[in-house]
Amino acid sequence: MGKRFGFPEAMFSINSFAAAMLALYIGFAIGLERPYWAMLTVYITVQPLSGALRSKAFFRVIGTTLGGAAAVAFIPNFVNSPLLLSAILSLWVGLCLFLSLLDRTPRSYVFMLAGYTAAIIGFPSVNAPGTIFDTALSRVEEITLGIVCAALVHTIFFPRSVTAALNLRIAGVLGDAQNWACETWAPDVLTGGRYLEADQHRRQRIAADITELHILSTHLPFDTANLVPTAYAVRAMQDRLSLLLPLASAVEDRRRALILQHEASSADVIELLSRARDWMKKGMASTREEAVTLVADCIAAEPELPPGADWEQLLKASLFQRLAELIEAVQDARELAAYIARPDRPLHDALMTRLVGTSRRRLHRDWGMALLSAFAATVTIMACCAVWIATAWPEGAIAPTFAAILMSLFATLDDPTPAISVFMKSTFISLALAAFYLFAALPAIDGFPMLVAVLAPVLLILGALQGNPPTFLPGLALILGLAGSLSLQAEFNADFPSFMNNFIAQTVGIFAALVGTQIFRSIGAAFSARRILRFGWRHLATNAAASPEEGQDRTVWTSQMLDRLGLLIPRLNMLEQRGELAHVDLLQDIRIGLNVADLQEARLALGPSVEPSLAAVLRSITAYFRRRSIVPSTEIAPTLLAKIDHAIDTTSTAWGSPERQACLWSLVGLRRNMFPHAEPYVPMSGEPV
Repeated sequence: MGKRFGFPEAMFSINSFAAAMLALYIGFAIGLERPYWAMLTVYITVQPLSGALRSKAFFRVIGTTLGGAAAVAFIPNFVNSPLLLSAILSLWVGLCLFLSLLDRTPRSYVFMLAGYTAAIIGFPSVNAPGTIFDTALSRVEEITLGIVCAALVHTIFFPRSVTAALNLRIAGVLGDAQNWACETWAPDVLTGGRYLEADQHRRQRIAADITELHILSTHLPFDTANLVPTAYAVRAMQDRLSLLLPLASAVEDRRRALILQHEASSADVIELLSRARDWMKKGMASTREEAVTLVADCIAAEPELPPGADWEQLLKASLFQRLAELIEAVQDARELAAYIARPDRPLHDALMTRLVGTSRRRLHRDWGMALLSAFAATVTIMACCAVWIATAWPEGAIAPTFAAILMSLFATLDDPTPAISVFMKSTFISLALAAFYLFAALPAIDGFPMLVAVLAPVLLILGALQGNPPTFLPGLALILGLAGSLSLQAEFNADFPSFMNNFIAQTVGIFAALVGTQIFRSIGAAFSARRILRFGWRHLATNAAASPEEGQDRTVWTSQMLDRLGLLIPRLNMLEQRGELAHVDLLQDIRIGLNVADLQEARLALGPSVEPSLAAVLRSITAYFRRRSIVPSTEIAPTLLAKIDHAIDTTSTAWGSPERQACLWSLVGLRRNMFPHAEPYVPMSGEPV
């Protein structure tokens, strides 16, 4: 059940209505050809967060201008070849949609708008190519007017800050990580009296929130807050938060392995994890000095790892090292959270020195699905154009226009069919509302104030539906259907045959989008989940196969895989029968990737006596994940366990190398993640077979 309507939804609706009426009034006053386009644009543009609205508005203006320019370039040159013109406009929409789907940030609106704006302007102008420049200019003016009015009203009256939403997301991630530690590191858990599985829902929310942080941060330059944090600080925060899940789960795994081996954790493990748990519980009230002391104690507690170190020593060393990394990441995140909430406060010098390595986010890109969506849109639009040309239908240009709009708007969904179906049903309902207004209410009124009064009851209700996420889609569809059918202009004209012809053409376009989607584009949650997993496995194989000189950015790898995890989880939740996906653990793959990155960094420094054994491990990991990306049920070859054990043996002998410890920790991590049920490692296991 969706949340109830409240003050935010009411203010969102009032602001949207005020902006729409302002745009309509200005359109009437300055004599725009179709002022209702400005009104439509307001409702298409509005967003709950003011910064997101301004960001979207900025990119919409650019996209609309590009789309208008494309229409001006195409129509006059190809108007005498209807089929060729239809193909060119269809391909343009497909190309722009392809580029839009590859850029999963607000910038994608530039490409999407450039695509279907060319369709909106171009198809209706085919019969009047001589006026294409004036038509394009008019559409750009109308749409820009709507965008400016929407941004102005939502910025002035009760704006909702992106920075505030960002701070809530950060607090949520830190709070979930803190609660996880408090549950899984409790003393009776550590001693083996009971074991609490980490809350799966909390892990899912952390992964989704980290990706949401990136999307929100792209709106920061447009935010309405007085003090806006720098994008650099937000990227640094994402770096730290991206490490929380893999590091915390690694600590949990090592602690569990120690319990399984000895049926209880040793006193030093219990003492340090209990202190870390108490420190985590303090939250933002903790100090940097406490964190530094705790990290120093973790490092001091690491056992010496002489040649032939046993499995318990290796597990303890790996646990304390990962715990120290986790504490540092959490402390950095807390300080950055305080800075993002109050950008006027300086950051600690020690943290500033570590910000040098801050990386830009990389999100998951699915080139295949982007190409498939573009192909589906292109073919569907061309089919609508073929019907229009063959029948010489006067209103036929509306059909490919609506097909272009809907197949662009819903292309990010695995199966856009349900959304397009809702849009179609809402359009039928809007027909009745529009007919009432056109043939009963509007002929009885005179003047703009009366028009506002008559439109207010329905648009305020529909605006509230649009402002509530569960009812957003039907609310938007009803508004667009109503406003488009009314086609409000300076001179009122209610022509029933024209009204019905426009509605039929609109319905044909929506139906074509529905059919085209079902034929070419409906893939389902299971298919999409498998694709996401295969991307991750191929990515991991590529990292393992890379040369040491190329280097691996741990935070880039982690953030991209966490983005995939955030995309994967809702799809898995939609599946009643997961089949081969039932035991998938992408978080485990993230930990393997981090260990691979550490091995790649350390292997050259350890010298020729160790490098061959590490290279053998990496080659086997590469081969395994390449096979798994083709056949997900591929089993791990038992020989990899022998190679990891041999690599531990040879690395243990590299006494005095500063990279030796990190390499051993990574090998322990690989052994635990890839062979969690294997017998404990025994030193000097010999050459791998």
